[in-house]
Order: sequence, then structure tokens, then C-alpha cells
Amino acid sequence: MFYDFSVKDMKGENIHLKQYEGKVLLVVNTATACGFTPQYTGLQKIYEKFRDKGFEILDFPCNQFAEQAKGSDSDIASFCTGRFGITFKQFSKIEVNGDNEEPLYTFLKKEKRGIGNPKIKWNFTKFLVDKNGNVVKRYGSVVKPEKIVKDILKLLLK
Repeated sequence: MFYDFSVKDMKGENIHLKQYEGKVLLVVNTATACGFTPQYTGLQKIYEKFRDKGFEILDFPCNQFAEQAKGSDSDIASFCTGRFGITFKQFSKIEVNGDNEEPLYTFLKKEKRGIGNPKIKWNFTKFLVDKNGNVVKRYGSVVKPEKIVKDILKLLLK
């Protein structure tokens, strides 16, 4: 179950995902030097619009795709807050595929496979999780955050 996992935040502290129980979540693997990096703007707008209604974004930087998330966790956090004004939760850099992939991502990919392949194909793949910890939808990198709003709303109103 989604809430059984713990992940490291950018300060290296263990965060139990059970603390997000009862909230609608968007889990995203991100990068700071990617063609999709401007999606941070849309993510922040959605977060600001819905955070008071029980919505959270969980941001997991990943350097697996063309090394587009170089630097330390603090470098990444500084970039995101400075350039995009990010206020949602950012976690420590992870791997989303392969032998060292974050167990949370093993679970997410098992729950919602990609088209023909469970692997994460690129940065800014998004998973929508309902208030009960069910992974309800997976969105590819090309899906802009604004296109997910109606799905978020449906879950928030349930």
C-alpha cells in the first residue's frame, strides 16, 4: 500500500507517507535541466490552488535521464525555489528504474504500468493517488499539469 513506504526528504530525514493519508497526491519525478522543467510552473499553480483542499505534490528529482538533475539535493531545491517559487514537498534525488530504483516507484509502476512497458520513460512522469492511497492514473511527461486539474478535482470532491 502507498502509505507503507518511507522516503528521504532533501534534508536526509525519513518521511513516512502515512502522513499524507486522506490527501490527494500527485507524485512526480523531476529534473532541473529538462525540456519539461517549465512544468514546475504549472505544478506550483495547481499546488497553490488546491493545497488548502487536501492536495499535495511529492517531487522526486531523478538524474537517470540524460543526467538532467545534476547537483546536490540542496542545489536542486535552491534552483526550484529560486526560479519557480516551489513550495510543495521535494524529496531526495532517487532512481525510478533499475537495480537501485526507489521502492515507492517499484510500487507505483506496478499499480499503473506505462503503455506496453512499466518503466518510467522520462522526467516529469506523474502518478495521481487518491485519498485512500490508490494509484488511480499515470501521466506521461508530455501531459502538462494543467491537463490533470479535472482529475484532481474529481478526487478532491469524493
